Amino acid sequence: MTLTRYNPFRSFEESGLQLFQDTLNRFFSEPATARPWTPHVDVLETENEIVVKADVPGIDEKDIDIKIENGALTLKGERKFEKEDREKGYHRIERGYGSFVRCFSLPESVDAEKVNAGYKAGVLTVTLPKREAAKPRSIKVSVN
Repeated sequence: MTLTRYNPFRSFEESGLQLFQDTLNRFFSEPATARPWTPHVDVLETENEIVVKADVPGIDEKDIDIKIENGALTLKGERKFEKEDREKGYHRIERGYGSFVRCFSLPESVDAEKVNAGYKAGVLTVTLPKREAAKPRSIKVSVN
């Protein structure tokens, strides 16, 4: 009589679970330069404007493109990997490199003609002022 080792998860390993595990293993074994990345973004709305702040450290201003069209704000950019540093004996590369694109739908209250952008200490700040008609107004009601 032959002894066979019982594996209760065999049917899962042969199907989707094994495929999922292989995908994760491949993702973590590939160099970081092959992984996509997107900058983290904060969106703040005040009475007069909407402010979008994106963390884009290590990116030159010339490598960032900001567009507003069809009611959407699009941030595009690229963080380049310095090839000469690759020979320095890295043990780990965790920061993401390459191109990114972030798109945000804008309300109709935004005045696209007066948009302002600034870049300081690795943070891109896009200020989107609201139109005068969209700003809240307070009206006093007098009771007789």
